[in-house]
Amino acid sequence: MPNDLSTSVRKVEKALKAHGLECQVLNMKETTRSAQDAANSLGCRVEQIVKSLVFMTKKTKKPILVIASGANRVNIKKIRNLLSEPIKMADPDFVRAKTGFAIGGVPPLGHSNPLETFIDEDLLKHTEIWAAAGTSNTMFKLSPDDLQKITEGQVISVT
Repeated sequence: MPNDLSTSVRKVEKALKAHGLECQVLNMKETTRSAQDAANSLGCRVEQIVKSLVFMTKKTKKPILVIASGANRVNIKKIRNLLSEPIKMADPDFVRAKTGFAIGGVPPLGHSNPLETFIDEDLLKHTEIWAAAGTSNTMFKLSPDDLQKITEGQVISVT
């Protein structure tokens, strides 16, 4: 694994340990860049994949993290209404600047800056879920309760 990738993974592992979690990071042979790719690689359902999507508020340029089930599309209007401000999908440079990670490997924790976070209520239906661990081919397993603990996110319907 190249140094920059292992640095990202180490950052995630350190953040997990800081929250008292001992999650094993798996280095997959295939890409886990998309939710479907991740589900295929892990042999789980796409609904169990955690998508960490970064949005940006249009007026204040604030980063917003939406943690969605891999099977769901985020309804931007719902998020906008919660924030009382229009949002848009963040570009790759903004995502890296605000999280410290590249798109396709953004984990739900360990970010460079704090992000207001919303969690898809559909993720709570599963006993185990899988999240990116800092790169486009690393994943870790956790419970929905642990996801809520490490992100302190607000659980909402994102669809």
